[in-house]
Amino acid sequence: MTVPPRRSSRLLHILAVFFASALSTGVITAQNPAPQAGSGWSEQDTLRIAKEVQKRLGSLVNYNVFDWITYGMHDKSIVLKGYASIPILKSDATSAIKAIPGVESVDNQIEVLPVSMIDNRIRTAVYNRIYTQPALQKYNAYQGTARQAIGPGSSVARMAGGIIYDPPRGYNAIHIIVKDSNVALYGVVDSDSDSAIADMQAKSTPGVFSVDNFLIVPQAAPKAPKKK
Repeated sequence: MTVPPRRSSRLLHILAVFFASALSTGVITAQNPAPQAGSGWSEQDTLRIAKEVQKRLGSLVNYNVFDWITYGMHDKSIVLKGYASIPILKSDATSAIKAIPGVESVDNQIEVLPVSMIDNRIRTAVYNRIYTQPALQKYNAYQGTARQAIGPGSSVARMAGGIIYDPPRGYNAIHIIVKDSNVALYGVVDSDSDSAIADMQAKSTPGVFSVDNFLIVPQAAPKAPKKK
């Protein structure tokens, strides 16, 4: 069923506001939730499903600072994209989303990153360089280094599989994706200067081949002109 243009425009506006609100909560799990006109759901169902997808992705137990998941909507299907540092996260995401009433299918295009001791070392090093910078400490709730965020001692999971199996806990706004020594940064930061600092810290990490900076800086709403 084709959504009339006026209704579609209104729906996209509502979802844009919803997405901005989701970003402000600190749960950075999805981009571009607004569907195209062929999403297949009513306006009410679209809003309900978008909210539930956001909630379920943010609640995934294995989702952490070294993963990034985005989603879209098309023809009563949820399309998942992004990166998973461990395979189980991809299947967990499918299971969580397909259980939402009204979702007929899940097109899971999440890429599972290769297992690599070198990449794990880079993950830890980039994390430490970014989150120990005074201007960026607020983005992990001032937890500091990976060791401080994980806690004392070495877990069995970390010793067996590296930091991806025992990642830093809590809120981490800047997500660090590492593949074959190449780094990509995702998330939302307050300013262009914070984005530049994170980019510089990642690029200066020994062993990093390249850095793609996809950090988002929300644009302030333009002020209304003063009445004369």
